[in-house]
Amino acid sequence: MFAALGGFVVRRPWWVILAWVIAAGVVIGLAPKLTSSTDEKSFLPKSYESVRASDLRERAFPQQENVGAVIVFQRADGKPLIPADSAVVARVSTAVEARKIKDVLGVTPGQVSPNGLVQTAMVAMPEVKDPNDETPQDAVEAMRKEVKAQVAGTDLTAGITGSAAQALDERDSSETAGTLVAVGTIVIIVLLLLIIFRSPIIALLPVVIIGLISPMATGLIASANKVFDMKADSSIEQLLTVVLFGVGTDYVLFLLFRYREVLREGVDPKNGMVRAVSRVGEAIASAAAAVIVAFAALTLSTLGMLRSMGPALAIAVFVTLLAGLTLVPAVVSLLGTRVFWPSKSWRVAPHGTGFARLGRGIGRRPVVFAVASALVMGVLAIGALGYKANFDLAGSSLPSDKESVKAMKSLEKGFPPGTTDPTEVYLESTTGRPLTPQERAAFEAELRGVKGVGSVAEPVLTPDLATAFYSVVLSDSPATDAALSTVKDRLRPTMHRAAPEGTEALVGGITAVYVDINRAVDRDYSVVFPVAAVCIMIILGLLLRSLVAPWYLMASVALGFGATLGATSVLFQKIGDQPGLMFMLPVIMYLFVVALGTDYNILMVSRLREEAREGHNPHDAAAVAVKHSGPTIAAAGVILAGTFATLMLAGNSTLSQMGFALSSGIAIAAFIMALIFTPSLTALIGHTAWWPGHGDTKPAGEKERASAPVG
Repeated sequence: MFAALGGFVVRRPWWVILAWVIAAGVVIGLAPKLTSSTDEKSFLPKSYESVRASDLRERAFPQQENVGAVIVFQRADGKPLIPADSAVVARVSTAVEARKIKDVLGVTPGQVSPNGLVQTAMVAMPEVKDPNDETPQDAVEAMRKEVKAQVAGTDLTAGITGSAAQALDERDSSETAGTLVAVGTIVIIVLLLLIIFRSPIIALLPVVIIGLISPMATGLIASANKVFDMKADSSIEQLLTVVLFGVGTDYVLFLLFRYREVLREGVDPKNGMVRAVSRVGEAIASAAAAVIVAFAALTLSTLGMLRSMGPALAIAVFVTLLAGLTLVPAVVSLLGTRVFWPSKSWRVAPHGTGFARLGRGIGRRPVVFAVASALVMGVLAIGALGYKANFDLAGSSLPSDKESVKAMKSLEKGFPPGTTDPTEVYLESTTGRPLTPQERAAFEAELRGVKGVGSVAEPVLTPDLATAFYSVVLSDSPATDAALSTVKDRLRPTMHRAAPEGTEALVGGITAVYVDINRAVDRDYSVVFPVAAVCIMIILGLLLRSLVAPWYLMASVALGFGATLGATSVLFQKIGDQPGLMFMLPVIMYLFVVALGTDYNILMVSRLREEAREGHNPHDAAAVAVKHSGPTIAAAGVILAGTFATLMLAGNSTLSQMGFALSSGIAIAAFIMALIFTPSLTALIGHTAWWPGHGDTKPAGEKERASAPVG
């Protein structure tokens, strides 16, 4: 099949290129804009308590003002505020409200903190209904300019924090991150390809081709999101950039390395491309299929951000696969050997390379290499025991120099950390009858007695007295383990028990959202991981016609995942003193390390099978496979790890964690798992690795089909 595809593309390269250009133009011209959201609540199913509490608030208390931002005032000299300072706070609040900024419903000065160091002004803003609506961020931007002008010449300094302010800083940070990641990715790919091939044409080839398909893939993803009403996480665009360029460059390398190898055998360029596609096409398609099904498994997630991320990345990889098997061979077939210009190294294979020596070592002592590589991954995996999840996507991921972060630190000098994001507790009559004063008093007494509750505001009642709303400030910062424990282990159980007969208690707010996300992620671990693993094993089984190889290949990937999570946990939590890793990082990392790591395993094990079919015994097959596939895997691993590492340029802890985890995971998958562990273990298992299909036996007529000349 792949020989026929290669022949078709080589015979009609201009038609293939024209088809891609037309398809890209149509998709880009008709697709909507790809949008994203940082609103964690919007990603949860409606059945979760925090979402039900939010719906109750909208239904029962539509007039209740939503605190979208908080202006934090303090003296420039750090001393306690005096009455004259409070007068300035009142004047500034009045001036900001008088500006009539869109979405600013009111600005109310608050009380001076108990220690006298801080005073706030609460900014009432509409609750965000559409995650794509940037009006609240624009309002904060306008308020910041006004506040800065108003406090100039006074003894006060002021900053704005809160959800809308964090969203603004997140937007600005993401725009900068997107540029840095895109530029860094392209620079790394070009430089590394120049070093590997010493050809400017090859260095620019992936950039040009992926530059064409990237907006096409983004357009298809945006259209799918719109049709199926899916929400994308704010990091999706940066992730798409590195996936498209990283995976796309991998597939280009798989093809070009094999093309160069065939040319060195004396085959002419046209037939050489057909031979290359026929030999490596199955490996590329199987590798891409493993990535696609792993990403598609995310559709089983209960979290909207993961459920939409999966299809988005699957679409991107599918488009990249099609380009790798059609567009890239078409372009290279037109260029012929000129694609390697000015280098002449494509003519003669080098002798005595490091990969040849590594292959001979693995062939002679597979036990030593298998045990050593397993020990390295096992030791790194020990660090995973200290993993902690962090659920604050907006606040904790922002650079420390952003105004919302600095203002939050100032606020915490005088008020409890949960002041800007109070927890919401509701008591609702399920029969429609009024809540009696005795019921409300008893419920409130139980609420105030919960350990971890800092303060409880006076209840707000609906006109029919059927629903009561309590604003609760927790003693701990909303995203900390202590706050989550308060809501999950004490506040919710206590309030549910304290609700009188005929009523229902609901606990909402951002901390409750984090608790529900934690519950959803735990559920996803038990569903998404096994489904992705089973699907990848089925693909491996079909590719290799074996029931044995998929098991130890997936075992190697599991070791690689544990090693990656361990290294990331140690770096960011122990050395970097982060409160935890982004809560969905293990899911993303699992899928990337499993799926993309399987890419390299597939390339290596396909070559192992090919060399076994040529008559080599298991040990010699491992030596030859590492010699020939080693450079491809190493080059692809370096480039893909480098592209993921560009995420660390964003200055955003969430993307930095993701960048390190994925780049280190790819490096482990390429240099330890695929280059050492897989071939050494295959050499040890021998012929049994291919049971029951005996894929190491050459099918009759295979050589003739692969060598069929282009007409």
